[in-house]
Amino acid sequence: MNTPLWEPSPGRIRATEITAFIRMINSQFATGISTYAELQAWSVTHKEDFWQSVWSFCGVVSAQRGDKVLVGAANMPDAIFFPNARLNFAANLMRRTGTGEAIVFRGEDRVNRTISWDELRAQVASVAAALRSTGLQAGDVVAGFMPNVPEAIVGMLATASLGAVWTSCSPDFGVGGVIDRFGQVEPKVLFCTDGYYYKGRQIDSLARVVEFLPQLPTVNKVFVSTYTRRNPNLRGLGAVQLLDEAVAAYPNATLSFAEIGFNDPLYVLYSSGTTGPPKCIVHGVGGTLLKHLSEHRLSLDIRAGDRVFYFTTCGWMMWNWLASALATEATLLLYDGDPFYPHPAALLDFIADERCTLFGVSAKYIDALRKAGVRTGKRRNLSALRTITSTGSPLVAEGFDYVYENIKDDVCLSSISGGTDIVGCFVGGNPIGPVWRGEIQERGLGMSVNVFDDNGQAVVGQKGELVCTQPFPSMPIGFWNDPDGTRYRAEYFERYPGVWHQGDYAEITPRGGVVIHGRSDATLNPGGVRMGTAEIYRVVENISEIDEALVIGQDWHDDVRVILFVRPRDGHSLDDSLVTKIQQQIRINCSPRHVPAFVLEVQDMPRTKSGKLVELAVRNVVHGESIKNIEALANPEALEQFADRPELS
Repeated sequence: MNTPLWEPSPGRIRATEITAFIRMINSQFATGISTYAELQAWSVTHKEDFWQSVWSFCGVVSAQRGDKVLVGAANMPDAIFFPNARLNFAANLMRRTGTGEAIVFRGEDRVNRTISWDELRAQVASVAAALRSTGLQAGDVVAGFMPNVPEAIVGMLATASLGAVWTSCSPDFGVGGVIDRFGQVEPKVLFCTDGYYYKGRQIDSLARVVEFLPQLPTVNKVFVSTYTRRNPNLRGLGAVQLLDEAVAAYPNATLSFAEIGFNDPLYVLYSSGTTGPPKCIVHGVGGTLLKHLSEHRLSLDIRAGDRVFYFTTCGWMMWNWLASALATEATLLLYDGDPFYPHPAALLDFIADERCTLFGVSAKYIDALRKAGVRTGKRRNLSALRTITSTGSPLVAEGFDYVYENIKDDVCLSSISGGTDIVGCFVGGNPIGPVWRGEIQERGLGMSVNVFDDNGQAVVGQKGELVCTQPFPSMPIGFWNDPDGTRYRAEYFERYPGVWHQGDYAEITPRGGVVIHGRSDATLNPGGVRMGTAEIYRVVENISEIDEALVIGQDWHDDVRVILFVRPRDGHSLDDSLVTKIQQQIRINCSPRHVPAFVLEVQDMPRTKSGKLVELAVRNVVHGESIKNIEALANPEALEQFADRPELS
């Protein structure tokens, strides 16, 4: 299409944070920048000036910045930003004081709470004092087995204030999944709740804590937050204390912040682990903060006083990303539970009630709203909403149409893409530029993002491998228990030495937008022609009789054939006429090579805890190979439907 779906007004452009940043850059460096594309190019060619300017513009709180911005830039895996800087992550997130709302929480339709900035500071001070009483020191690990409740934010901030390391997963993880993660990092302290709510049901999570705790011998203290009941059963939890009691024991604690290195550890995040034990990715204090400030304030125009919501769990990197919005002095809107309970538009009610300014969800959520026929978004008062972000998987073009037709037409829809690997984005939003149907707006600021062809050459208008050719602050400081960096280098720098290889199959459009076509390791290769899975999903998921689809390539007679699994919508079944319709639509809208050899019906699709379909696990099952880490799946029983299918023998 030749007309954008949305363009910002001149007044809106003038009011953005990025416009103010450009004015500062032009004044300081006489650059003459006027567009996002010009700023993005400058941020890559003058990366030291750029990241130093982000630091100044965002007012990073630190004991010292040091005189060096980047050391070892020529050797990307070993590049170090701000080697002499000293700061504290929590100090930057709690710079604001007063009675204004810091956190607003809704737990389905059961719980509503608000916490002011002063209350947040007091709670963090008390929890930090309780942590100190356990002997916790800088560099020690604290784990959270938590739903998306305010206590998880408080626990993280208290941990960070002491210079310790926070790691978390959501309470729907099974025992094996918890051990696969926390067992590698040996936490000293565990935070958990008595349970959580989902689809109106009260679900106990302490029984699993009792089961996995003996396999975490390094834990010397357990803090339990009451969420679903007043008097939880604490038997079997060893040295345990209710979090409320721990806070009450330190009513006048003083909030203090340990000054640590820019590149000291802050978080341990985990890869999905669907093809083996999850990788423990260690992210640094300063890199995480600086990257998030850049994305929040410049790319997504989050301002002081804004109200920011991302639907996430504590097991997805978007929780860490969301928490950093406190550093912009914005209010966090937290939601825990089923996003479609008690009705499909529950989250739209929440953001309307809370005057949300940035609404973040997964592409799957938008697609689910579309398929559920939710057409009532515009009836709600969403006048405060300026930005909608989507991530987790590619947002198809029809998803863009749905947002503008059924949620809000005057909004910047920023599809964003990055990963747990960098706790941020490679490509994302541009609040001063247009939104084009089916395209991510721009490459990220400070991110030298390209698409490489099979020969390692940068291409435009062609599909290839998403890479980043220059260092950036939120590169991991390494993997846990990988002292010489061997596994870290093999993961990201083996295919293109000195270049970050993300593993996304992508395309940069002639106008500078980006399209993600799927994961590289899930691409299809029939007849030696490489194709992205997203191309097929876009077609199939727009067929009214189909609710969801999953596609793999099956090795077959020295070639690869395309196999499509579908879950029909209620009231429909996969008969011959529907199979023909699916194949015809794929042939017309993609190509004959995309047409699946078989279209097979299943009742459920296996997915990770954050809702992503696991194509690789299905491919392994179809090929008779084992799944190395079944605990990474939210519904591993779904894999049984893909095993031993006679059609594929």
